[in-house]
Amino acid sequence: MCGRYTITVTLEELMLHYWVAETNVPFQQPKYNVAPGQMILAVINDGEKNRLGELKWGLVPSWAETMKLGAKMINARSETVWDKPAFRKLIDRKRCIVPADGFYEWQQEEHRKQPMRIVKRDRKLFSMAGLYDTWTSPEGIKLSTCTILTTAPNALMEPIHNRMPVILQPEDEAAWLDRSLRDPVRLNRLLQPFPSELLEAYPVAGAVGNVAKDDESCIAPLRANG
Repeated sequence: MCGRYTITVTLEELMLHYWVAETNVPFQQPKYNVAPGQMILAVINDGEKNRLGELKWGLVPSWAETMKLGAKMINARSETVWDKPAFRKLIDRKRCIVPADGFYEWQQEEHRKQPMRIVKRDRKLFSMAGLYDTWTSPEGIKLSTCTILTTAPNALMEPIHNRMPVILQPEDEAAWLDRSLRDPVRLNRLLQPFPSELLEAYPVAGAVGNVAKDDESCIAPLRANG
């Protein structure tokens, strides 16, 4: 799964990377411990241009009776999105990108779980594939939410966890956002495990498990002596 990640780049860097001309997001404060239930930055395409905005992490399908379902839908398995009622309509036209520069996973050790941060070797921004939807409450209040797709682990991730987020190749980002692309075969080709040789993982302090902890110490490599 993917339950925590980091996004520490500037708003200007995000807009440049995703070819976003303007945004209603006032600023981007570095976030070192993004957690489910929070408002997160995401990129969609409206059919004409890319848009950068905020979505709540935890998908609430438009047909849901209440918003409580979102807590259970922070991730979606890429292998089954075409079959699940909550996702099969979204994969057609409501695909999004969740920008990140690292994500956390907890590796099971003999007596504890060790949090690991996974980053690109070049430490650059990357794009996690997601789906989004808009739910309307009985009172007419609209809530836009999203989920992050996961896939099988690559060689780097396999000893750490049995799932990993779908990280798009840079050249595939535009295709993922293209609402006119609906071919399952072509879309499934984008949902493969990211090459392990382009990633690296390192241990971080256990304090990252506290959602209230959100500063640079979250991403500091853990020294060998702990």
